[in-house]
Amino acid sequence: MASISYNVGNSLRVFSGHHCRSSRPFVGIHSHCLFGNSSSVFYVGPLQSKSMNLCSPQDYRHFNGYRSFSTIFSSLYLDNGVSEERVVVLVIGGGGREHAICYALKRSPSCDAVFCAPGNAGISNSGDATCISGLDIFDSSAVISFCQKWGVGLVVIGPEAPLVAGLANDLGRAGILTFGPSSEAAALEGSKTFMKNLCNKYGIPTAKYQTFTDPSAAKSYIKEQGAPIVVKADGLAAGKGVIVAMTLEVAYEAVDLMLVKGDFGSAGCRVIVEEFLEGEEASFFALVDGENAIPLESAQDHKRVGDGDTGPNTGGMGAYSPAPILTKELENLVMESIILPTVKGMSEEGCKYVGVLYAGLMIEKKSGLPKLIEYNVRFGDPECQVLMVRLESDLAQVLLAACRGDLSSVSLNWSSGSAMVVIMASNGYPGSYKKGTVIRNLEEAEHVAPSVKVFHAGTALDADGNFIATGGRVLGATAKGRDLQEARDRAYQAVEEINWQGGFYRQDIGWRALPRKQFLTKA
Repeated sequence: MASISYNVGNSLRVFSGHHCRSSRPFVGIHSHCLFGNSSSVFYVGPLQSKSMNLCSPQDYRHFNGYRSFSTIFSSLYLDNGVSEERVVVLVIGGGGREHAICYALKRSPSCDAVFCAPGNAGISNSGDATCISGLDIFDSSAVISFCQKWGVGLVVIGPEAPLVAGLANDLGRAGILTFGPSSEAAALEGSKTFMKNLCNKYGIPTAKYQTFTDPSAAKSYIKEQGAPIVVKADGLAAGKGVIVAMTLEVAYEAVDLMLVKGDFGSAGCRVIVEEFLEGEEASFFALVDGENAIPLESAQDHKRVGDGDTGPNTGGMGAYSPAPILTKELENLVMESIILPTVKGMSEEGCKYVGVLYAGLMIEKKSGLPKLIEYNVRFGDPECQVLMVRLESDLAQVLLAACRGDLSSVSLNWSSGSAMVVIMASNGYPGSYKKGTVIRNLEEAEHVAPSVKVFHAGTALDADGNFIATGGRVLGATAKGRDLQEARDRAYQAVEEINWQGGFYRQDIGWRALPRKQFLTKA
């Protein structure tokens, strides 16, 4: 009898027929057996197969009566005869960060399928994941039911809001491995007061600060300290709750926006007023399993909306990796003085941290030493994009190790050279902007140079099948190169190929690093 072989992952063959190599046989040859590879699933019969993309919950009806992914894949073997754990992953979120995570998971040899909820049109169209747009990620019971039905063995939570809402707690209680901190541990990002108090208690270097709920008291402190000074909303404000005030008047206005006018809602009902640190910002990422932490490669973000780091703060207009300012010596210092004391402190406070810990750092100009500006409890966006294109390790296995407390045995492999992402945003961002503008030439952009990938953050498809912008930050043109200059050249080639009249981008991503290597910033 004939058998059919399909490549799934790295050097893995799945057979139907009498030569099935699983220790647990597939459904008999005269029945269909179901297996998947990232965004497609296949029904395999004796001499034929067909594929079908899962794009919405309505497609679930096609799979009634078939065994789940985890049942099918629990005992597959690599060509060398070594058994390898296989896993189906659900990524929570729908932005550029989640697209990059899906892209890395799709390349993971041990990852059999990737779902993304809710995802976006770009993720679905690229084939990097199967998007489940109808799954409410704030309905824990719905997420748990989906995981149980489709044999999801790992959930990766991208955005901070579901983490603060307790999704990881609920998944953990259901016995589903989840990469992301509990709601208690997520307070590191959800409350800047919590983070600052932890720093104070455990001797973690950070800017001098005071917390206020009374606007008059806050303004008195600001007057006493003088400008420049920084005013922060205590809670989650979508990356926009930090105002760097170069004058007292701007600082007073920031206090009024948060405490009097309520422009930031409940996130701004308490404010942090902290000293202005002069130096160079850097992003530092570490994977944490509750007790152990391992650093990821360095990356540097560009927060301000305009060239030369001018204008208001944004969620991030571009990034590159590695960041020359984060030397190996500085990395060791950050781990010893900031990351590990935080992990230990969280454990001692009774809320062990599991997930990625993203430290926003300031490398002080006067001392050259790092201070903690803020913590985020998820991968940074857009830093995640440059990290995921450089990662060569099996991301699924690394995240599983973190969930199980096994990071002490993990080492990470990275590609040599550099990577850069340039964010394309809707005109008007970070203020009001128009939605629905058409974007063209995206496929062409990915072919202008080697190692180019366009990640989607805020896109949808219109009735004619065109990509349209639906958010503030919309696309991330990402490229690798032998060095930062080559990565930059390739990223901007991709940006220039994209035809989008309703968008803009910074033209100077990487400007802080390139002069060190005697490169000129593109005008």
